[in-house]
Amino acid sequence: MRKNMNKLYKTFLIVAMAIAAGACAREKSKTTETMDPKTVISANAVKNLIKEMTDSIGKSQTLRIERGVKQTAGLWRKEDGDEAAWTAFCKMNFIADSIQLNDLFSSLDQNFETLFGFFNRIDLKLKERIHLVGPEVTPIDELFGGYDVSAHFQDDMYDSKIGLITALNFPYYTLEEKTNLGKNWNTRQWAYARMGDMFKTRIPANIKQNTSQTLTSADNYISNYNIYMGCLINEAGEQLFPKDMALITHWGLRDELKSNYGAVERGLEKQRMVYEVMKRIIDQSIPSQVINSNNYLWNPVTNRVLQNGKEVEGIAEEDIRYQVLLDNFIALKKEDAYYPDSSTYIRRAFELNMEIPQEDVRALFVELVSSPQIKRVASLISERLGRPLEPFDIWYNGFTPKPLPEEKLTAITQKLYPNNMALKADLPNILVKLGWKPERAKEIASLVSVDAARGSGHAWGAQMKNDQAHLRTRIQPTGMDYKGYNIAIHEFGHNVEQTITMNDVPYFVLNGVPNTAFTEAVAFLFQKRDLDLLGMTNNDDPDKEDFMALKAIWDCYEIMGVSLVDMKVWEWMYANPGCNKTELKEAVITIAKEVWNKYYADVLGGKDQPLLAIYSHMIDNPLYLPNYPMGHLIDFQLEDQVRGKNIADELQRMYIQGRLVPQVWMQRAVGKPIGVEPVLKAVDKALIKFGK
Repeated sequence: MRKNMNKLYKTFLIVAMAIAAGACAREKSKTTETMDPKTVISANAVKNLIKEMTDSIGKSQTLRIERGVKQTAGLWRKEDGDEAAWTAFCKMNFIADSIQLNDLFSSLDQNFETLFGFFNRIDLKLKERIHLVGPEVTPIDELFGGYDVSAHFQDDMYDSKIGLITALNFPYYTLEEKTNLGKNWNTRQWAYARMGDMFKTRIPANIKQNTSQTLTSADNYISNYNIYMGCLINEAGEQLFPKDMALITHWGLRDELKSNYGAVERGLEKQRMVYEVMKRIIDQSIPSQVINSNNYLWNPVTNRVLQNGKEVEGIAEEDIRYQVLLDNFIALKKEDAYYPDSSTYIRRAFELNMEIPQEDVRALFVELVSSPQIKRVASLISERLGRPLEPFDIWYNGFTPKPLPEEKLTAITQKLYPNNMALKADLPNILVKLGWKPERAKEIASLVSVDAARGSGHAWGAQMKNDQAHLRTRIQPTGMDYKGYNIAIHEFGHNVEQTITMNDVPYFVLNGVPNTAFTEAVAFLFQKRDLDLLGMTNNDDPDKEDFMALKAIWDCYEIMGVSLVDMKVWEWMYANPGCNKTELKEAVITIAKEVWNKYYADVLGGKDQPLLAIYSHMIDNPLYLPNYPMGHLIDFQLEDQVRGKNIADELQRMYIQGRLVPQVWMQRAVGKPIGVEPVLKAVDKALIKFGK
């Protein structure tokens, strides 16, 4: 305990020094919250200083001087001083000597790891009461959960001049430049480029804090949006689902729908009922009394609500779902002015976060969802089901044969994992089954904690070496059911990636993966082996690879449509920034129907279906959805790469590259860029085999 306290003291001393320096500057300027986002340095001053420094230092440093001076000029504010102060700053702080530059990099890298590592720990603790099972969440819990301890980091770094020194010495490269030049960069050059990404903009702390609070509120709204399935009734008054089944929207509802394929009693009837629930959530006609409550019986088809055998008036949710989405838009739009080169959240989501241009992503999605292979796969599914397809068959999961009904799988998982401690104890065994050597498996598992989650679960990575990643999973009092186990294996895949890329990548600024699609790819690799880990599948199945291809294209078909809707909704909000929640609801439903009619109605039937608007990510995780289908494509190519090899060795080899840009990472990992062609070719082969 004492050692930990000493570490904390040193860390907070570093933070305190930066904050103290920042506080002095803020005292002079009152607050950066009121600063003008426009630069105060003239174009002439920039031009003259570049010439003067190039003449003085030498032409070998021309690129660094040009970029550093321009970047710093764009970030300089009147609170930092006048043009003369800026000129003196650049001359004094530009480092031309490579050894001194390396020393600066090492110091920055180490200290940023310290800062972000402890910021992350604090954030984790402040959100515990919201994320983990425990007492009912109170308003004060939400306020602490929405508090962003790092909100002033950027201001403090600029006010203390640390951010400006970084921007001056480590040039920012555009996505196009990173993709083209980065093909030939070594690890150190990539780390320098990522250091150049650290300070691209200056967003006032109050705006960052508002964004954090808004997104936390959205997360809390979704995390507590459960439907008590045992309270659903049909026209005959029958309750088809277990009394104690509570499903989170949308994940739990979707997974319950999936679980009713195959020889399940009244499975189709249950699926249709689940879909009716989804439609009520989308159009907000769902009675608010039945959300997160088991005090009423509800017929989702007729929308009748009963209490103690008597019908009561259903009170609609009043479009809260869309107000939450609108609040996200309003909060994130406030940041636009501080990103002159990425002036919408849409551009930032793709060019800065995903690091793949939106139009490239859209083109990949459209290519797959409109491919002729889709109708042929749909025909095969219809044949296997013995009926015409219905809209919810977008979630068909019959290409992953399960040897036992879900009830039996749940019996197995409940016995194995009665609580989170049991899952924690088994993590090394899971890794050994996936190909890790026992000692390495213990090493990775020792850096992963398992917590009982309120919501569907998530993976929260560490932000400094040798710190704990957190696997949050939903475990019922009776133990972990199969749905929870399946999600937990997915999230554990994230944790393994997080642990490898944090601890085995040599530089903090290079840790992680190119974008979240790459961590989703690892999670999918784990998740699809969930039954293997239970010893329930036959690895000699001759159809296994063909089923994998068919499952991959159908999974892509599902989530690409949802992603196209998500993108169009954000484009609509930017075109209609003054909209209200009801107008936004109508727009979302219209867009969902348009995408459905264009790419899905001819395949799954049912014109004007709103199904593609059910995904909770749209509400609590802005523009995250496109990462999933990109993850499926990447996953398929990585699966191809690891086939016949040791999975653990291959994942280690690929993921220690760190956070390169996607196409460079992929080229080095598998020798090809990201694309849909590998999936389509594998599907063609599978369809021929199955007579389609």
